[in-house]
Amino acid sequence: MPRPVALITGPTSGLGEGYARRFARDGHDLVLVARDVARLEALAADLIAAHGIDVEVLPVDLSLAADRDRVSARLNDGVRVLVNNAGFGTSGEFWEAEPVVLHRQLDVNVTAVMDLTRAALPPMLAAGRGTVINIASVAGLLPGRGSTYAASKAWVVFFSEGLANGLAGTGVGVHAVCPGFVRTEFHQRAEIDMTSLPGPLWLNVDDVVDESLADVAKGKVVSIPGLQYKALTTAGRIIPRGLVRAFTKTMGRGRGRT
Repeated sequence: MPRPVALITGPTSGLGEGYARRFARDGHDLVLVARDVARLEALAADLIAAHGIDVEVLPVDLSLAADRDRVSARLNDGVRVLVNNAGFGTSGEFWEAEPVVLHRQLDVNVTAVMDLTRAALPPMLAAGRGTVINIASVAGLLPGRGSTYAASKAWVVFFSEGLANGLAGTGVGVHAVCPGFVRTEFHQRAEIDMTSLPGPLWLNVDDVVDESLADVAKGKVVSIPGLQYKALTTAGRIIPRGLVRAFTKTMGRGRGRT
């Protein structure tokens, strides 16, 4: 029997790499999508050696329409799992950021998620099975910090929930994973100083991957890994929104990031 295929965007570090290693260990062939060719090839070689799977690498920039089309064409051929993980934040104030950077951020965080999901779903529906995992963020559930980034992740959550409703009973599931702060290269790449964040708020990659996939297996549409973030987001739904903004502004320093 052919092995199921999982396509993962942004797998060269952090959560994307965690999902790639987990799906490889579980016996999936992989399609790895990112810009960094050297890292892609190194990860592919490692996973092939460790698990004897087939790995295809697609070096693309998801902020470019032509490159998104390349990935969509691969998804049209069919995969069992799509993990829309690629995304980025930036430091600095929104009103000082270069518009080209803001548009690139939305193209990666939002447009790529929409385009790739649209490409993946028809073959999944024809097969009667498939899973789309969209990596959102607690920032998309709690207002008050990281304006453009948070808004992009809120879009991912609502997009995933709406699709999940429409796909009920088809054998195809769409899920949004909303992690909090995870020990990855994300903040370093965004040049955001996180040294003051309390230790208990940090999550590690393997725990997020394991808990989110357990939630997917249970059919949960929105997965919030970590008890601390379950508590924070539950409180955010109960207390007045103004207080939530004040809290997240204090915790996340509310400014200096887009």
